[in-house]
Amino acid sequence: MKASLKAKYDADKATASSAVTLAFNAGDVKLRASLTDATVVNGPSLNGLAIAVDKPGSFSVDYNVPKKDFRFLFMNTIKISDKPLNLVYSHSLGDQRTMLDGTLVIDSANKVSVNHTLGSGNCKLKYTYVHGGVTTFEPSYELAKDSWDFAVSRKVYADHVLRAAYQTSTQSLAVDWLTKSKLIGSYKVSALFNLEDGLKVPRVTAESTWDFEM
Repeated sequence: MKASLKAKYDADKATASSAVTLAFNAGDVKLRASLTDATVVNGPSLNGLAIAVDKPGSFSVDYNVPKKDFRFLFMNTIKISDKPLNLVYSHSLGDQRTMLDGTLVIDSANKVSVNHTLGSGNCKLKYTYVHGGVTTFEPSYELAKDSWDFAVSRKVYADHVLRAAYQTSTQSLAVDWLTKSKLIGSYKVSALFNLEDGLKVPRVTAESTWDFEM
């Protein structure tokens, strides 16, 4: 059995939150249960509780207990001119939303992704380019908003990544620092700048994740 503990702190709101996920292997299928601090604060409750069954690379079924909502996810890979096309179909019963995702892997440095929500009339296109194995460029275009987003990330040393993403529709800039270590877990510090009214103090959040074998 594997366990994961995630903690998050929002400096802007001065609030902290946490979540725990337990995973069990049952052959090729994994069983997961997750809960948040809302499940145990003020006495045990169903708030924040979710269970899931998934087979990596094939399917996943998630059930949100308090909302009584199912989410289905199906994955498959086909070949187009010997290039893998990864397909993902997802459907949420609660809001009756169906999404289709496709990613064509051209080579180890280039891939193109398409995301579409059925009935929305919207489509998002993204191109990913990895330069030298350390720097990643991700321009994307959203049809409904007629807007471009840009993201760039770079590996710093072996376990650290710096990432910046800019959304033209909201004029927001997100800067993230991520690190992952088998000894101290994973950490992420984010700063969100709203540039619509000029440069101001950003909203800062910090997240940490620890994985355990039980």
